[in-house]
Amino acid sequence: MFEPGNRIPISFTAGALGLFTLLGGCRVGPPYHAPAPPAVTAPNYKESTVNFQSTDGWKVASPQDAMIRGNWWEVFGDPELNALEEQLNIDNQNLKEYFENYMAARATIAEARSQYWPTITANPTWNRSKSSGTLSNSTQANTGKQSTLWNAPIDLSWTPDFWGKIRNEVHEAEYASQVSAADLQTEKLTEQASLAEYFFEIRGQDMLQQILNQTVVDEKKSLDYAQAQYDTGVGDYISVAEAKTTVESAEAAATNVGLLRAQYENAIAVLLGKPPSDFSVPVKPLIFKPPSIPTGVPSQLAERRPDIAAAERTLAQENAVIGIGYGAFFPQVTISASGGFQSSALTSLFNWPSRVWSIGPSVAETIFDGWLYRAELHQYVAQYNADLATYRQTVLTAFEQVENSMVATRTYSQQILRQQAAVKDGQDYLNLELVRYNTGVDPYVDVVIAQTTLLNNEETLNALHVEEMTSAVQLVQALGGGWDRSQLPTPAETGAKTTKSDYTLQQ
Repeated sequence: MFEPGNRIPISFTAGALGLFTLLGGCRVGPPYHAPAPPAVTAPNYKESTVNFQSTDGWKVASPQDAMIRGNWWEVFGDPELNALEEQLNIDNQNLKEYFENYMAARATIAEARSQYWPTITANPTWNRSKSSGTLSNSTQANTGKQSTLWNAPIDLSWTPDFWGKIRNEVHEAEYASQVSAADLQTEKLTEQASLAEYFFEIRGQDMLQQILNQTVVDEKKSLDYAQAQYDTGVGDYISVAEAKTTVESAEAAATNVGLLRAQYENAIAVLLGKPPSDFSVPVKPLIFKPPSIPTGVPSQLAERRPDIAAAERTLAQENAVIGIGYGAFFPQVTISASGGFQSSALTSLFNWPSRVWSIGPSVAETIFDGWLYRAELHQYVAQYNADLATYRQTVLTAFEQVENSMVATRTYSQQILRQQAAVKDGQDYLNLELVRYNTGVDPYVDVVIAQTTLLNNEETLNALHVEEMTSAVQLVQALGGGWDRSQLPTPAETGAKTTKSDYTLQQ
């Protein structure tokens, strides 16, 4: 500790600064190298090379190294879906939550960087005291002296980053913010895909409603005919009863369609950040056919999925934590300085002779802690290894999801072709049965069987169309949508200075 009035030798100052500069370049801990994902030897996805039995079924776009760019939902070519997706990107509350989490992660970078700088504090004080003294026999008064002391000190404390501990903490915060940015993109893709799936489910419900409404109309005609036959004495009442039952069952099914449609509609309203009572999707029975989706090649997948990017950035974050753990083994050097003014009178407090100062370094090193630091380091290494396994499993799961979505879309397209033939044959079956019933060859129960068969085939065909579209959406989601790793902010970008409006309290 240097006492007031002493001069700091120039040689000592230069040597200390040189030592600080030299040691400031040290950084302990293992260097980070991004791990290689599981090896991909196939040049194309397995499902993209399957030979189709019919050229009318769904197939992937060619060339296969193409990729979806930008707003992925536009590949489906529906203006209404496009408008809903754009609104979701603005008003979805889950996305706002993830965005604020990202901004909070960015703020931790500034918190970590603040350790690079010295801490300066001011602690002005005033004190009046009286010392003890002898007591007078006559007055019993204390004859001690009274004194007043004014202090206006400024204290400085700085811990140089000799071993890179602070730098590792900064890097850890930067990588954590990248993880948060990737999580935001993953959530955005999830919300967008959910909206698209709900949208196609609603269109499927509208088509199902149309099918059932037409079924009710057709079966009411059959009921009228059966009633007329009975009224004229040609038919029997059992045919009327069977026709009534068929109509009532179709009406009940048509009524139930509104339940699922309303639930999907309400789900979209919530995705858009609106109360369900303020939102509706116009009724529009449509049959969609999924477009040819450019899948790219397997070697590109790791660069297109934000969840894979998040898993890899988590590894970088954990590697920085290991560096922090290594830094705990080295001594911590703190340079403290204090200066200011001290006087017994306020009027002379800031006079030059009233100045006081002190400066001195201190070194702190843990001699023994029960091997705590070593155990913590082992914990950090184990966590890194666990995250490495998570990263590789995330990549494998991504390949699985792509292949599953491709096989689902292809299978549904092939099944639709056969189901369309079943619907046509079911209609022919019903037409023939109506002729046989009208000519008195078959009872009405055979007509009911034919009607039920046709309705089941139509419902199945409609459900397959919906499944085909939702599996196409899931394929785009599995491919990462229109995102790629180049859109992930760099550590420098996450640590860039933010504006006051970025952290305005929302009401």
